[in-house]
Amino acid sequence: MAVQNGERRPVFRALSLPHLDALLARAGLDAQDRVRARAVAEVLPFRTNAYVVDELIDWDAAPDDPLYRLVFPQPDMLPRADVDRVARLLREGAAPEQVRADVREIRLRLNPHPGGQRDHNTPLVDGEPAEGLQHKYPETVLFFPRQGQTCHAYCSYCFRWPQFVGEPDLRMASGDAAALTAYVRAHPEVTSVLITGGDPLIMSSSVLARYVEPLLDVPHLESVRIGTKALSYWPHRFLTDPDADDLLRLFEKVVGSGRNLALMGHYSHPRELSTDAAQRALRRVAGTGAVVRCQAPLIRGVNDRAEDWALLWRRLVALGAVPYYLFVERDTGPQDYFAVPLARAYELFREAYAQVSGLARTVRGPIMSATPGKVQVDGVTELGGRRAFVLHYVQARDPGLVGRPFFAAYDPDARWLTDLKPLDGEGSLPGVG
Repeated sequence: MAVQNGERRPVFRALSLPHLDALLARAGLDAQDRVRARAVAEVLPFRTNAYVVDELIDWDAAPDDPLYRLVFPQPDMLPRADVDRVARLLREGAAPEQVRADVREIRLRLNPHPGGQRDHNTPLVDGEPAEGLQHKYPETVLFFPRQGQTCHAYCSYCFRWPQFVGEPDLRMASGDAAALTAYVRAHPEVTSVLITGGDPLIMSSSVLARYVEPLLDVPHLESVRIGTKALSYWPHRFLTDPDADDLLRLFEKVVGSGRNLALMGHYSHPRELSTDAAQRALRRVAGTGAVVRCQAPLIRGVNDRAEDWALLWRRLVALGAVPYYLFVERDTGPQDYFAVPLARAYELFREAYAQVSGLARTVRGPIMSATPGKVQVDGVTELGGRRAFVLHYVQARDPGLVGRPFFAAYDPDARWLTDLKPLDGEGSLPGVG
């Protein structure tokens, strides 16, 4: 705690690899499992902070506590052979360059850029890739500010893990605010900019303003979105951080310009809304006129209970936020460990949806953010005596696919769009292949 104007102010304290072994021991892991968890943390990034550790995790329930599982590496998160290989190197005190080489080989097998992020989403400007920009859908541009490519804590399931592992060729980022504004200005079809990461709210308010304020002079821009987990992992960013008031004034400026400002809040579990700081942060953001829209993936062992989602959505509505998406775990990183089959994901969503009022039924899901677009599982039906998934594109590279229902053969084990087959067994699904 720091003292400011006679009041005690929480100070952010990051916890990373040097702290990991002691925290794993606190969770009750024996020496062997601690080495294996450390091996996972060599491949996938680990970072948390004192607020998460002290306020959100139930240590009496660890290592099975959902908030513990949300941020800490699990000894069996990756294929056993890979974990054993890195753990052996750590136990033997192998040279750092050997560990890095083995870790890199494992990372490249984990599909670091799902959904065509690098190959299909990066636009060309004067024949060259526009670094730090993604333009998958006509209306929306994503921007990755260089200073915002870390987070207050990392989720163990995170599909953006390549941003955090220190390998420049896997990372997407740009520090060129003028290039962002110029690109949006040159593309009148773009009505929304999503500033993402990492977490843009890891940046100071003055740095964030350098990227946001010039966009307000683009006449065809209608909305600015900021993807953030700060509301959950460090709510003091909006309350008592030295520039918290500056941040809220920036929000008010965006809203005052006539644009919609949406904070895309990543809430994975209702406990993230249980603290006084988390609730006050949400209310303070709402007071600026910004809208908090909330999304997260369905993660095995973290939030794979319908009652957790129903409680989360109800709490969000009570605090003035808007439930937005329930995603399916993406086909990258530890998908094999965390993914829930689509059939089960749909049942969980339906069970949770049935428990909330119409105010929370703004939420859509389960959603796969796949290469051709965002695909929603609408249900399971029977056609010609065969069970089938009913699906549609919420958003797509090809706008002609949006909103059109289509069918796929029912497969109780399918976890991703590419696991699905056409109902007649021939050809391919719309937008796929």
